[in-house]
Amino acid sequence: MSDSRESNGPDDGATDPPAGGATDRPDGAELRLAVPDMDCSSCAGKVEGALDREGVLSVDTRPTTGVVVLTYDPDLTDVEALTAAVEAAGYAVEDAESDGVADDLFTSPRAIATAVGGVFLAVGLALEWLLPGLDPTFATVGGVGFLGPWGVTGASVAFLLAVAAAAPPILRNGFYSLRGLSLDIDLLMSVGVVAALLVDLPFEAATLAVLFSVAELLERYSIDRARTSLRELMELSPDEAVVIRDGAEETVPAGAVATGERLAVRPGERVPLDGVVKEGSGAVDESPITGESVPAEKEPGDEVYAGSINEAGYLEVEATAPAEESTIAKVVDLVEAANGEETRAERFVDRFAGVYTPIVVVGAIATATLGPLLVGGGAETWFVRGLTLLVVACPCAFVISTPVSVVSGVTAAARNGVLIKGGEHLEAAGDVDAVALDKTGTLTRGELSVTDVVPLGDRDPDDVLACATAIERRSEHPVAAAIVAQGEEVGSDPGDGDPDETEVTGFEALTGEGVRADLDGETHYAGKPSLFEELGFDLSHAHVRSDGGVVRERDADGEEPDDASASVTEPEPCDHGRYLDLASETIPRLQAEGKTVVLVGTESELEGVVAVADTVRPEAAWVVDRLHELGIDRVAMLTGDNERTARAIGERVGVDEVRAELLPEEKVDAVRELGAEADGGVAMVGDGINDAPALAAADVGIAMGAAGADTAIETADVALMADDLTRLPYVVDLSSRAGSTIRTNIGASLAVKALLAAGAPLGYVSVAMAVVVGDMGMSLGVTGNALRLGNVEPAEPPSADAEAAESYAEPAESNAETA
Repeated sequence: MSDSRESNGPDDGATDPPAGGATDRPDGAELRLAVPDMDCSSCAGKVEGALDREGVLSVDTRPTTGVVVLTYDPDLTDVEALTAAVEAAGYAVEDAESDGVADDLFTSPRAIATAVGGVFLAVGLALEWLLPGLDPTFATVGGVGFLGPWGVTGASVAFLLAVAAAAPPILRNGFYSLRGLSLDIDLLMSVGVVAALLVDLPFEAATLAVLFSVAELLERYSIDRARTSLRELMELSPDEAVVIRDGAEETVPAGAVATGERLAVRPGERVPLDGVVKEGSGAVDESPITGESVPAEKEPGDEVYAGSINEAGYLEVEATAPAEESTIAKVVDLVEAANGEETRAERFVDRFAGVYTPIVVVGAIATATLGPLLVGGGAETWFVRGLTLLVVACPCAFVISTPVSVVSGVTAAARNGVLIKGGEHLEAAGDVDAVALDKTGTLTRGELSVTDVVPLGDRDPDDVLACATAIERRSEHPVAAAIVAQGEEVGSDPGDGDPDETEVTGFEALTGEGVRADLDGETHYAGKPSLFEELGFDLSHAHVRSDGGVVRERDADGEEPDDASASVTEPEPCDHGRYLDLASETIPRLQAEGKTVVLVGTESELEGVVAVADTVRPEAAWVVDRLHELGIDRVAMLTGDNERTARAIGERVGVDEVRAELLPEEKVDAVRELGAEADGGVAMVGDGINDAPALAAADVGIAMGAAGADTAIETADVALMADDLTRLPYVVDLSSRAGSTIRTNIGASLAVKALLAAGAPLGYVSVAMAVVVGDMGMSLGVTGNALRLGNVEPAEPPSADAEAAESYAEPAESNAETA
């Protein structure tokens, strides 16, 4: 029976296991049942039929993982009644924490009975074909219709014993199928065995019973191999944790640890729950979560994830989430749920099977009954041909061809730090031929710093930076954060005092342009050059101090760069002193270097120019090249920054198209346009939070650096757990291979079934061949082919290219949509 139970309240200190039990929800109670024998869509259909009753609000069957997740009304039904309903359909319900893998499959009662049946079948074959002289005849029973009398021989007795040993599970499942009006393989095989016995064909009945039982065991073995990959994910998170309570260490179940408690993690141990390091330091292997093979150095204040391995150093970690809400638990839950979603290929196969099976069954009946009348020949011969065609009618091989591919692909991705939230997304990612990349934090590192300060009027660089710092302090934009950080580092302030003492009022973010605020009662602006053009400034003629000096840009430390001579901006003389042509010279040159330009000033005076830069990821150019190699026809970069800066970055990384100066809603329109122009759809890659609308508009939304970010995991179709752009080509490669594998499996299954269906009425296919080739052989074949997806590994940039890639790691701007 199920070990399902209602979740405990917050005061009792206990929690449900991550993968089981009944949980209260606002819209009803959720129940997870482990039904390991439910391993195909036909089985799932019978379980769904059994649960179609009062009080059940929704049913989610996941045959590839052997799990049923349902929502029910506790006032109308309960766990015991629901469990009994599933068991009444012929499926045992195991412990709710079961992973559905039968470790004792080949020593189970069915396996032993099948082996006994196989021995009797072999004895019968030996007596009938190899040693006919030793085959005794015990009796002859009266004729049955046109097939004549029954001969009770030693061989026939052995065949009957083989049926008695191997057939009961088949007949029992067939009975449940008949009761549920399900025309599935269990019913067809049961009809075949019973019919063969009724017309005195014990050899055919025994062959069908034994070989089909063997096929079922091997098919379950294949499914278990796919389920094992999910179990490996579940085993990443330890069951126990060492908690420090009242100064003493205590080992407790991980599920009993409350948020806020402190955990001790020694070298070689796995981190039991998500948390923050409070004491100690060390190297933590986060590859089980992020796929990143290089251990991450952890110090107090750093996040750690459940399932990661502490390789060196003692750590004390404060738990930030219960065990069932850890990042790895969410990944396991989403991967398991993903395997329950049907892809387009699965829907096609299900529709095809719904037509194919009845047609072939009708053909089998017609072959057995009309063959002797229309073509002539022995009735027994035509009955065997009809029986063979009945076996061919079973669609198991191509029904499981897609689910096992999805299981293999999704779990392989999870092991490599990529969360694909469903077979439909896996399939869609393999079809895309256009990829849209957000620039900031995706093609660039997202680590911004001030690189240049150009004072105007009678200002000096410190004045400009101090004013910009005060204005931007309340902004949440990355560019603003970089300016504030630089201002605080050098201690700049308009009043030569504490920046926090400057009175800032009337702050307002000007979407897509910049910000506005009153500093000590005077309105100041910081933003794009276009903002100041709208304010009426002539950017082609900005005055500077006429002290005979030159204006130099400053580096991120506020000092002149080593190559200052290359950065010298020589002011031009005019009637009122000296000036800079910001519009045609200074701003274009900074933007051409991949920098974001922010102007600072009041409504009547330009005070200066601040340039902020990001760094292009060294691997960005390799990733774009790799996407092209994998068949992506179009790689576009989307950014809110100016055209010139965007094109400078785009040329460095080699994208096919640059779309710049986009407002957030315009990014959504751009993604939709790319999708409409692409034959296979478009994938959008962003941070999963700021880019959520654009991700939702794409056929496949891919979020970067999702580990620890619940919003990114929830909103994206695919989540790259690490902040690693090289995983993007892996997603495309794996998805493309998965699609090819699914198509190969379906095509091969259909071809074999078609050949067998054509050959059976003509006598070219025996019952044994139909079972061994059409059912058992193809099921093993498609499963083995699907499991090869687990061998697909992420490609890494070649070492030579990695060195060359440093040439790409030049300053790049950050998205200046609201700078």
